[in-house]
Amino acid sequence: MSMPNPNRTMLRTAFACAGMAVGMIGLAFASVPLYDAFCKATGYDGTPRQGPALTAGVSTDDSMVVHFDTNVSASLPWRFKAESRRVEARLGETKTVFFQVKNTGATPSTGVATFNVQPGLMGSYFVKIECFCFKEQTLQPGETLDVPVVFYIDPEVRKDSNTAHLSEMTLSYTYFASKNGEPIPASVAATGTTGTKRDF
Repeated sequence: MSMPNPNRTMLRTAFACAGMAVGMIGLAFASVPLYDAFCKATGYDGTPRQGPALTAGVSTDDSMVVHFDTNVSASLPWRFKAESRRVEARLGETKTVFFQVKNTGATPSTGVATFNVQPGLMGSYFVKIECFCFKEQTLQPGETLDVPVVFYIDPEVRKDSNTAHLSEMTLSYTYFASKNGEPIPASVAATGTTGTKRDF
C-alpha cells in the first residue's frame, strides 16, 4: 500500500485555499450591488422601494405627510432645495415633487445624490417611480436644474403593526461631489469637511 505524497497533499491544500480566497474577494465585490438591489426591492434599511405606479383607483382617503430634507456635502458648491418642504399624500396616490439644484461655484462641477427614508421601516412602503438619485449631474457655473421625484406610499403600510400608526415620514437627500458616478465623501475631498444643509 503506497503512502500519500505529502507534497501533492500540500499542493492540493494550497490550490483549495487560493480558490477560496478568490471566491471570497469576488463575493465581496458582488455583495455591494447585490445588497443595493436587495434594499431597493424590499425597502430594507430605509431604502425606498422602486417600482411602477399603482393602477388607477387604488388610492385611499387615508394620507401621510411627507417631509423633504435636502443637504449638500461641503465638498460641492451647490444649493439644493425642494419646491415644497412637505406634501400630504393619499396612500396609493402618485405624487410628483420637484427639487432644484444650482451650481454656485466658479467652475463646472459634478454631483450625485444619495437618499434615505425615516423612519427606516417606511422604506418598505415608500415606492419611487422616478428619481434623480444616483444619477450623475454636471452643472456649469450658475446653472440651475430642476429634477423630479415621482412616488407613492403603499396602502399596505396600514396593515403593518409597526407602521400603521405613522402619520408622517421624511425623505432625505444629500448631494455629494461625484467621480465616475460614485459619491465622494467630504472626508476624502479637498476640503476634508463634513456636509452641510444649504438652501437658496
